[in-house]
Amino acid sequence: MKTLTKFGLAATLIALPSLGLAQDGPTPGVNASTDTVFILNSLLFLVGGFLVFWMAAGFAMLEAGLVRSKNVTMQLMKNVALFSLAAIFYYLIGYNLMYPLGTWSVDGMLSGVWGPGVLEAVGVTAETADDYSYASTGSDFFFQLMFCATTASIVSGTLAERIKLWPFLIFTIVLTAVIYPLQASWKWGGGFLDQAGFLDFAGSTVVHSVGGWAALTGALILGPRIGKYSKEGRVIPIPGSNLTLATLGTFILWLGWFGFNGGSQLAMGTVGDVGDVSRIFANTNTAAAGGAIAALILTQILYKKPDLTMVLNGALAGLVSITAEPLTPSLGAATLIGAAGGVIIVFAVPFLDKLKIDDVVGAIPVHLICGIWGTIAVVFTNGDASLGTQLYSIVVVGIFTIVASGLTWFILKAVMGLRVSEEDEINGLDLAELGMEAYPEFSKG
Repeated sequence: MKTLTKFGLAATLIALPSLGLAQDGPTPGVNASTDTVFILNSLLFLVGGFLVFWMAAGFAMLEAGLVRSKNVTMQLMKNVALFSLAAIFYYLIGYNLMYPLGTWSVDGMLSGVWGPGVLEAVGVTAETADDYSYASTGSDFFFQLMFCATTASIVSGTLAERIKLWPFLIFTIVLTAVIYPLQASWKWGGGFLDQAGFLDFAGSTVVHSVGGWAALTGALILGPRIGKYSKEGRVIPIPGSNLTLATLGTFILWLGWFGFNGGSQLAMGTVGDVGDVSRIFANTNTAAAGGAIAALILTQILYKKPDLTMVLNGALAGLVSITAEPLTPSLGAATLIGAAGGVIIVFAVPFLDKLKIDDVVGAIPVHLICGIWGTIAVVFTNGDASLGTQLYSIVVVGIFTIVASGLTWFILKAVMGLRVSEEDEINGLDLAELGMEAYPEFSKG
């Protein structure tokens, strides 16, 4: 996602002949009117936003398919609740923290932390619109919220089958209200990482690695599931309940990613912008395909049979890998970037098991490790990228997220405990935490 700040935006846009954030490309003989640019840019935010919203369903289905049947309802509950909490707390706190609007602004790092009133009044006109030369504030808020909620969704699957509901939801509030918006302001709010030249088009680091770091920190503090690792250190496979749901979830996420990356063009008011959006769609799609095929071939070679779960995560790995720069690569380069993500997944998943880090759905390899890879890969196709700056930004965001997440997890562990009892974990969180099952007709007794 390109940097977007509320102050300074109007002046920047006025300086552009097209009154939009045009990329290099064909220029029409007559520029679109300001009304048309406003409508088209707002429409891109809205369409992109509801595609990213659909990713919430993708995460829910993916996680429901990869956990055991006794924990499916819990994962569905967490995904509905985390999205709803993100919507409320990003509105109350996160949006203003991410985009310095208030009197407490400090170089894009901190601002007023109370955000009601982000939408224009009913009956918006050229005189009342906040950003008439660009797009509606409501569409911008809606689009940015979806990215915030996505970050929280990443954490849910990693910690499945052993974490209590309410500590997880409280962590979600902290993540979406403070942790994610604060570090996002350093890039997308015009903060110090943006000023240093950090490039992260749609969030391989800002969104995906942050969710991955938070998940990793939680997994280390929470510990593995009962029975995942033997006393001798052997990994004991725990198959998911429904690979049909997991596959459906993957395709939903794949679809949503077109809004995730395409919407991050942040403008659709010129011929050049629309051309760039189409290029982003094509690169996003082929990166996912590259990741899936790389995982398919590699698991066939290594295990003598293809592994569907690896192929699913390979597609997601390709999507995360291309997210930092989906515009500048050629189709071939985008395919290779995604394929590299698929290769990373096949080796990273068993590597985490060797470290006894129990990640139920493989979110840490997909979102953290491939998020790092995607951020580094920017230097191969974008001549404005600096490897040193990309690495520096990865480290800064990583350290901040680890410290902030770790502190939050430890406080929650001390105050209310994170993990369910051994008996509840064995019986399943559906009955222990919620008193209902996703598949009651198959329950024993």
